[in-house]
Formats: sequence, structure tokens, C-alpha cells
Amino acid sequence: MDKTKSFAFVSGHSFQKPAKDDWFTPKWIFDALKLEFDLDVCAPKEGVSWIPTKAHYSLDDDGLSQDWKGLRVWMNPPYSKPTDWIVKFRNNNNGVALIPTTIGKWWLDLYNDERAKWLALPPMRFIDSFGNVASNTMPSRAWLVAIGESNITALKMSGLGVIR
Repeated sequence: MDKTKSFAFVSGHSFQKPAKDDWFTPKWIFDALKLEFDLDVCAPKEGVSWIPTKAHYSLDDDGLSQDWKGLRVWMNPPYSKPTDWIVKFRNNNNGVALIPTTIGKWWLDLYNDERAKWLALPPMRFIDSFGNVASNTMPSRAWLVAIGESNITALKMSGLGVIR
């Protein structure tokens, strides 16, 4: 998001559209998972208050170039260019990611990764960068993907759906 632009709220609505990749995960997902993450790897500069994480990397920090080794990560990657994020998530082997259904090679590689467990989420609305519930519903199925034993257990215990 262009940090030089200002915006105003009127009756809870902003005059400015969020950047196309600035869509945040709703709080109810974290409430169901009951996990604390060491790191949100794709956060806005100020973080997201309802994501239970000890630290976060923003665009300014370049989360792809940072070390995630051994950390439990939360990842809602930029949907415009997810491939490198998914590769790093798989290599880290400890976390939960929110991803869209697609036909990309990165998706098939993650789907076929025996370490990963998948949960199909119901249709959902993201939160925009101004804190408003997005007017659009996720157009296709969104998934939570967990890698790592404690993350998979949290996914199973979340009550959000059936695990694959």
C-alpha cells in the first residue's frame, strides 16, 4: 500500500481501496486454531492486532529473505505471487498457511506434500487494510494448510471442518 496516501473514514467506510494483496484473515480462524505463532511472515508494517503472533515481517522487512528456521509461522501469502512463499513455507516445515484453490504448480506441489494436512474453509470474507469486512466473498475455496505435528493437531481440533 502506498504509505504516502492518506485516507478518511466516514460511517466505517474508507475513500481509498486497499492494495490488491492487502486482505487479512478473519479473527474467527485464529480463535478456532488456538495457536500462538512465532512469526507472521506476510504482515502489514504495523502487524494485525488479532493475529496471535510474537513477531511479524512486513513488505519492508522482505519476509522471503528473512530466516524462519524452526519458527511456527502464520502465512497468508500475497495471492498475486505465492510461489516463492509456498516453497519457503514447505522448507520451514512448521506452520499454518491460508491459500486459495488454483491450478498452479505450487499448489499441486503443496497438495502432494505428504507432510501437509488440508482443511477446506467455508466461503469467507477477508478484512481489508482499513479494518473493514470486505464486500467480496472468497470467489473459490480457501484452504488452511498445516505442516508440523502441533499445527496439524490444532487444525484437527479447530472444528473448522474435515482434514485431508
